[in-house]
Amino acid sequence: MHDPAGPDHPVRGREIALLTNPASGRGRGARHRDAALARLRESGFVVRNLQGRDADEAADLARGCVSDGVEALVVCGGDGLVHLAVQAVAGTDVPLGVIPSGTGNDVARYLDLPRADPVAAADRVIASRTRTIDLARSGDRWFVTVLAAGFDAVVNERANTMTWPRGQMRYNLATLAELRTFRPIPYVLHLDGGSRTETVEHEAMLVAVGNGPSFGGGLRITEGALLDDGLLDVVVITRMSKPKLVRSYPRLFTGRIDGLAEYVHHRVRSVTIAAPGIVSYADGERFGPLPLTVDCVPGALQVIA
Repeated sequence: MHDPAGPDHPVRGREIALLTNPASGRGRGARHRDAALARLRESGFVVRNLQGRDADEAADLARGCVSDGVEALVVCGGDGLVHLAVQAVAGTDVPLGVIPSGTGNDVARYLDLPRADPVAAADRVIASRTRTIDLARSGDRWFVTVLAAGFDAVVNERANTMTWPRGQMRYNLATLAELRTFRPIPYVLHLDGGSRTETVEHEAMLVAVGNGPSFGGGLRITEGALLDDGLLDVVVITRMSKPKLVRSYPRLFTGRIDGLAEYVHHRVRSVTIAAPGIVSYADGERFGPLPLTVDCVPGALQVIA
């Protein structure tokens, strides 16, 4: 999709789709869309301006655009909308562009996109430089960032049942509530590294499977994960005391958790995770109950970066 005419002179009449979650980032989605849409149209793109009434309709719109053969599918929202769009573009030659407007924006971090300036993000779409990255897949579902399958997933489940407060504080309260009763979880992991396979058992606080290094707005749980190495990074935090879990939590933001005695790290092509009573989350979205198998699919996604 690279345009030899340069970023300021794209070919007139090239059609792309802009799919927006107007509520993302507490209303930033709508504002960022308006700014990006004006810039994209003024540069010569024909833009389908789309938003779904709900996630199902948004998913239908994304699939429809891809089957129509638009030149790119651009989303204006957070990681949840990226996750939705990836289900439509994975394994196709339609690249995904991102105008970040969510609260986490981890995919935008990965791709070094401007996260606070929608016009600058639109300029990346206009320049149309693409790269190919890996995706993680379980069954027929894909994810870009991290699959959470432990304490963090339990917190997400609780937060989703809460109607108050909004935003990050809801997760903080859900974290405190779950800490009171949380017990280490017995996991069985079947790890396939390509040249060898092994099955390991852990009593653990969390297991995370990373296609990329962070989730949840910069929580660097799978520090070191690369988007194009053909591998998944599986991080286990084994049994630790609740006070130590609370003390260690800030280290996730910096990625400096490899010094913890309870930290275990595997690099694999595929992993099967089993644990009782856990519903996993990926890209911040409810993904599915364990057990499940996650594979790395090299080069499954083209992104405008």
